[in-house]
Amino acid sequence: MSPILVFSVIAGYFLLLISISYFTSRQSDNVTFFTANRQSPWFLVAFGMVGATLSGVTFISVPGEVGNSNWTYLQFVMGNMVGYAVIALVLIPLFYKLKLVSIYEYLKNRFGKRSYLAGSSFFIISQTIGASFRLFLAAVVLQIAFFDAFGIPFYVTVLTTIALIWLYTYRGGIKTIVWTDTLQTTFLLLAVIISIVVIVNHMDLKAAEVFSVVSKSEMSGIFDWDWRSDRNFYKTFLAGIFITIAMNGLDQNIMQKNLTCRNKSDAQKNIFWFSLTFFFSTLLFLALGVLLYKFAIDQQISLPERSDEVYPLLALNEFGLLAGIVFLLGITAAAFSSADSALTALTTSFCVDILDIEKKKTDQKKTRMLVHIGFTLLMFIVIIIFNAINDTSVVSAVFKVAGFTYGPLLGLFAFGLLTKRPVKDRFVPVVCILSPVISIVLDLNSAEWFYGYQFGFEILLVNATITFLGLWGLYDKRPGFH
Repeated sequence: MSPILVFSVIAGYFLLLISISYFTSRQSDNVTFFTANRQSPWFLVAFGMVGATLSGVTFISVPGEVGNSNWTYLQFVMGNMVGYAVIALVLIPLFYKLKLVSIYEYLKNRFGKRSYLAGSSFFIISQTIGASFRLFLAAVVLQIAFFDAFGIPFYVTVLTTIALIWLYTYRGGIKTIVWTDTLQTTFLLLAVIISIVVIVNHMDLKAAEVFSVVSKSEMSGIFDWDWRSDRNFYKTFLAGIFITIAMNGLDQNIMQKNLTCRNKSDAQKNIFWFSLTFFFSTLLFLALGVLLYKFAIDQQISLPERSDEVYPLLALNEFGLLAGIVFLLGITAAAFSSADSALTALTTSFCVDILDIEKKKTDQKKTRMLVHIGFTLLMFIVIIIFNAINDTSVVSAVFKVAGFTYGPLLGLFAFGLLTKRPVKDRFVPVVCILSPVISIVLDLNSAEWFYGYQFGFEILLVNATITFLGLWGLYDKRPGFH
């Protein structure tokens, strides 16, 4: 693809996003930015959340990772389905009953202010890292497809990319995101479908034969029963449940969208329909992964060592112009659908939880905009750092980091919901810091200490359990005093 064509496609895409932003942000205020005035149609939120949840990580890494670990990722997604049911039936009713703007306000009501600030801080750290990892993928593709042709350095690519996100989110916030996510999900799924069609046509396969090729491939193996493996079914399935609860149900980014629905019932319908769409979308990505490797073998194409580069290489160089354009739109949409909502959620959490903006007498809108700019710059810095040190598949890196940073959140909410035990609030931040530190030590030494056992995504459960036990030990015999 020529750089001029790439530029035209991306420019047209952003003009469309900015147009949506213009119409959704008219007469907007902080309430609009944080909650979309709680008027979002549930079906719109459900469809848009698919793109935000899949993200650039799934779009690029999951098809490529099929070559390394087959379809074992589906074990994790099966657990996700159970996690979404817990969110719909337990967390959604709670958050709507309390009429929360930031879900971490629950921690203040349950434990105290320091627990509240600890929970919000861990979300901010987790989301900044996760969103930056995802946006890194899009920046790499844009660098290869456009910026390299003009000798433009990577940091300029990143700065341009993140500045464009800020441009269409700074006014309308979550109200704009609900609508742009719908557009971005459409492009993301369209890219996968067209890629599959192109491969099928190249290989001269009939529709019935596609199913046979995918299902009979050695790469379509789903289950791993080796107890020592980090892909073992039981621990991957359980990790899927609890990572979903932590990274979706206890994540301001995702829950902020759910809380824009008109009522609890609409939000629950949104979760159930979204989870089904998400599951079948993941199947598409896994099927695409098998077909990508099959296509490369048939065409005798040498693939890069890093699995994250397999899909971009083939889509941009081997699948033809239409598929290349749609892929470019898909990766851009996938990355921005998660990064834009993350930026909005980070701004919301910092303003509501840390600054307590609703009680300030200063210009609240100006404060919100300054915070929005601050997180934009912070994400830029994290992406540059990640580019300098990254040496593994991004899909593994994101969830590995999440296992350490979301663990305290899961432990805090689990303790709050499952017990009525009061705690010494002033010591809660200490427990939340020690839990991931202990988890990291266990993870680094697991093979030596536990007879070859290696932690996978289930390190989140270990982290959350340590937090839970730490809170249990902080029993406050004087309820009301923290």
